[in-house]
Amino acid sequence: MTRSAEADTPGRLVDNLIHFARVLRAAGLPVGPGKVIDAAQAVRAVGIASRDDFYWTLHAVFVNRRDQREVFDQAFHVFWRNPRILERLMALSLPQVMVPPEDERRELSKRVADALKALNESDALKPQETIKTEIDAVMTFSDEEQLRRQDFEKMSLAELERAKRAIARLRLPVERNPIRRFELHHAGNRFDLRATLRRSLRGGGHDIEILRKRRRTRRPPLVILCDISGSMSRYARMMLHFLHALTNDRDRVHTFLFGTRLTNVTRHLRYKDPDVALAKVGEVAEDWSGGTRIGATLHEFNRFWSRRVLGQGAVVLLISDGLDREGAKGLTREMERLHKSARRLVWLNPLLRYEGFEPKSSGIRAMLPHVDEFRPVHNLESLEQLAVALSKPSSSQEMRPWLKRLQ
Repeated sequence: MTRSAEADTPGRLVDNLIHFARVLRAAGLPVGPGKVIDAAQAVRAVGIASRDDFYWTLHAVFVNRRDQREVFDQAFHVFWRNPRILERLMALSLPQVMVPPEDERRELSKRVADALKALNESDALKPQETIKTEIDAVMTFSDEEQLRRQDFEKMSLAELERAKRAIARLRLPVERNPIRRFELHHAGNRFDLRATLRRSLRGGGHDIEILRKRRRTRRPPLVILCDISGSMSRYARMMLHFLHALTNDRDRVHTFLFGTRLTNVTRHLRYKDPDVALAKVGEVAEDWSGGTRIGATLHEFNRFWSRRVLGQGAVVLLISDGLDREGAKGLTREMERLHKSARRLVWLNPLLRYEGFEPKSSGIRAMLPHVDEFRPVHNLESLEQLAVALSKPSSSQEMRPWLKRLQ
């Protein structure tokens, strides 16, 4: 903290800002010492006469992306409404924070809960100033089985790290397809006359060994179209770890992100270090956590990329919740074209985690008739089931129940 900031901002408030910054950093926000200094200087300039001004001053300093807003909002209201902190704020002429009724409180993010728990257990605060926050089941530990079935959106930071390590070990065995070329094989179903004659010439033509051949097989190209809109941002981040593992495990993997525009991130995911790869992806994906224009982005893919990456029986994974802000404009035509260009089109939708899910939105109804499989993707178990399903041929029977719901 600079001397100028400490001189103009009450020392006890500076201490609280430091502790609040620690909570945000533990919850996953990129908060460093420089932002704490900026926060102190911003509070000095704006003042602390209004709670709303205080909230938005800290918001402007600590929040850089749309997906950080929810974490900051929960951390702010939990941290600054603590009774002991309120006493200190009142001493500093800060207004009291109104606590909403119990039935109106949102579910506390596990990331914020873990961050507050870590702050409680640290020695940074004196015993009489220790923050005590009531957090019930959000602090419980999940074993391996629970972790596999737990929704990515409800995981704590520690559980997310464990899930990322598990995802990095996943492999996606896709069915191998026969190609035009042949290879020698003792159990081949065809005689290779050319290879047989060449082999016989080596022995002077006295001993003739009949050689057989069979068609070669090769895993088809894998093309991933991942939705990174606001409603998909948390799942998209976990899926990027999965896609990074796929890209570094096999050849001919092409990854595209879409929200309001289409972004090819294939070469960025080829970095071996996942942190470097995801940082590069974050730099080029400018529409992260924004709106969704599924029809327009699929039109761009079909027009400029489909002929380049969808050859040789490509398998397409479409990761999206199907919520289109343009009301499914042109989506039926583009989905039909994508389906015809791909050998197999698999739609992965996190909304299937709800038992009572029904295809009611216009985007989902426009997309469903043109996919080969419709599967959930919200936890580790769903990714493992996807790996098993892609190792087998697809069946048209799987889509019949969903198509009946559209009628």
